[in-house]
Formats: sequence, C-alpha cells, structure tokens
Amino acid sequence: MERVRRNTVVETRSSDVLVDDLFLTTLRLRTYVDAQLRCHGLSVSRLRLLRALATTTEPLRMRDLGEALDVAPRTVTSLVDALEREGLVERARHPTDRRAYLLTLTPVGRDLHARAEKIDRTALATATSTLSPAQRATLLDLLSTLRAAVPDAPPTPPE
Repeated sequence: MERVRRNTVVETRSSDVLVDDLFLTTLRLRTYVDAQLRCHGLSVSRLRLLRALATTTEPLRMRDLGEALDVAPRTVTSLVDALEREGLVERARHPTDRRAYLLTLTPVGRDLHARAEKIDRTALATATSTLSPAQRATLLDLLSTLRAAVPDAPPTPPE
C-alpha cells in the first residue's frame, strides 16, 4: 500500500502481507462501524468510553479510564469533557484523593450506551455475516494462536 502526497510516494506496508491484511481488515471494520455510529452522532471512541463506564462495578478515575482504553490522558479528558457537556457523564470528587474525580454515566448516558451497543452489534453482524460457523471458529482459533505468539510487552532494548 502506498500513500501519495505532493508527488512523494511513502511506503506504508509492513514486511508481511498477512499482517498488512490484518491491519487493513481491522481498519475497514472500524471505519464501517464508525460510519454506522456517526449516523447517530456517535463514534467508536465514544462507544468504548461509554462501554467502559457502563460495565464497571464502580465509578472510574480518569487515569483508570485512560489505562482501560489505552489512550493518552489528554484524549480521555477531551472525550469526557464532551460527554459531560452533553449530559452523558458526571464527575464527582474522589472521597480520598482531592486531585481526582470519579466518572459515572448519567441515565441519558446509559440510554445512549444501550443504543450504541445495538448499532455496534448490528454493524458487526452485517460485516461478519458471510462467515460460516466453521469459518468463524477457524478464524478465532488462528487469531488466538497469533496473539499467543506475541509477547505482551516489547523486549527491553540492549544498552
């Protein structure tokens, strides 16, 4: 795959066509689901944040939410600020840490989360509908095998 800008060709492929295809497939799925969600004023990023807050057993600190979503603190702050302005998320002072706030979904946020999950399920069902049960099982097995072969953290570079 190549990206062209101002007569400059930039190589964006990896050294493995299988990995390229995995990335392209993931990107295409995310783009498709995001487009379905955007028709309703949502996005994959917003859904992930709503999902994290909806499925936790207790309110989350911003830092914990960022770690759960694996996003930078600035990104979490921007997302939470927007959702708070829309009345979807509430902040409350942490009872023991004066610097921290606890985040919870409002009732409107819970309703939106439920609608977003339905849109997400429908979009993903459409995207994967051409796979037979056997193909789904094979793909899940292959992806699991691939994930198991990759270490959780990169090795420490030699000094």
